[in-house]
Amino acid sequence: MIGNQTALIWKEEFLEHETGLHPEKKERLIAIHNRLVKTSYFSQLQRPDIRPATLEEISSIHNASYVNSLQVLCEHNGSGFIDADTPYSQGTYKAASLAAGAGLALADSVWNGKATNGLALVRPPGHHAVQENAMGFCFFNSIAICARHLKKLGAKKILILDWDVHHGNGTESSFYEDDSVFFISLHQFPFYPGTGRASDRGRGRGLGFTLNCPLPRGSKESDYKSEFDNKIFPAIDQFSPEIILISAGFDAHIEDPLGGIDLTTASFENFTKWIKKKAEDHCGGKIISFLEGGYDLKALSESVEAHLNVLVDA
Repeated sequence: MIGNQTALIWKEEFLEHETGLHPEKKERLIAIHNRLVKTSYFSQLQRPDIRPATLEEISSIHNASYVNSLQVLCEHNGSGFIDADTPYSQGTYKAASLAAGAGLALADSVWNGKATNGLALVRPPGHHAVQENAMGFCFFNSIAICARHLKKLGAKKILILDWDVHHGNGTESSFYEDDSVFFISLHQFPFYPGTGRASDRGRGRGLGFTLNCPLPRGSKESDYKSEFDNKIFPAIDQFSPEIILISAGFDAHIEDPLGGIDLTTASFENFTKWIKKKAEDHCGGKIISFLEGGYDLKALSESVEAHLNVLVDA
């Protein structure tokens, strides 16, 4: 049955993170869902039960004091802005905790072999969230929390690939001194948040386990392919991961209003094919993908479908 090896998480509760007219709005997930329900395989996907991540689980990456203060802020203050870019509402803490919980559920499912791969269609996104605070639309770093959980499950070599148009500074900082998590990022540079230089390669035991591939504004798929061929594929082969996590941002699409990269929907299909082949070579196809950015509703929903089509072999 096509699709039954793939787990998908999408929940109404993620819409409760109210952001008004902000680019990172609930309509993103609604547009994705409206497109995916029309696919032939949607009803056949595994749909794992999820729960909000606990304070202890979130605190594997974030300071407990920050987590507690965010809960109080959201539940008692109603709505506002953490910084100029990052709005919160009464439902934000619940949505962010559930987004982190989605990663835990997919980790359990994929690591234990119930599913081959999985896609977490969650919001708020997570890859900018750092240890002590929210930033860049992000509150809890779901992919980093997932990686820490996988380590508890016994994973010793985890690879995180971030192809969002923005550098995943929060994810990088979480594992900058860790040789068990290899972080790779392709991103527009110079651009928000200003991090992700090619010279940033890790520190201490983690030296050589961060690979940044900064790309100039206007870069195309051919420029990305060069980075994959010359840097990323050799690094993956040398590391030989036990599982691959993807920060799947789609804001490097040429139609995206926030990015300046000229990728197409087909580019994300190709990226997924390339990484799926590497996952099959090294780790039995184990992939967990997290939605990050992507702010043109048509380009986003098309790109997510293209990404998921490859995961399910549709």
